[in-house]
Amino acid sequence: MEQSEIMQRVVGILTEAIEIRRQVRENPDVEVALTGAVSALLAETLPQISLPADTSAREATGIIADALGPAIVALANCFSYAFVHLAEVHDEGRTDTTTTDVLRSLSLQFAQRDGT
Repeated sequence: MEQSEIMQRVVGILTEAIEIRRQVRENPDVEVALTGAVSALLAETLPQISLPADTSAREATGIIADALGPAIVALANCFSYAFVHLAEVHDEGRTDTTTTDVLRSLSLQFAQRDGT
């Protein structure tokens, strides 16, 4: 999965979180249903790992770290970038835009990188 697609999915997850938080505030006694977007992103981003039956614990740790490392770094980078982007807008004291607008703009920015 390309970084721009991961970023767009992260923006979707954050946007969903905003909506869930709004629903909880408005209806504190109602259970809000999650869509499973985080689980889906992890399932699509993290690679499947096969270990030989005779792999030692130390070897397994190395294989797993090598396989998962790049995907975890990509996910963390995208969430961190989105957070910093939102924080900068907040710190600038901008009142002309909403969090959802900032996330939408971020998603469009990364979509344009793909030419979509």
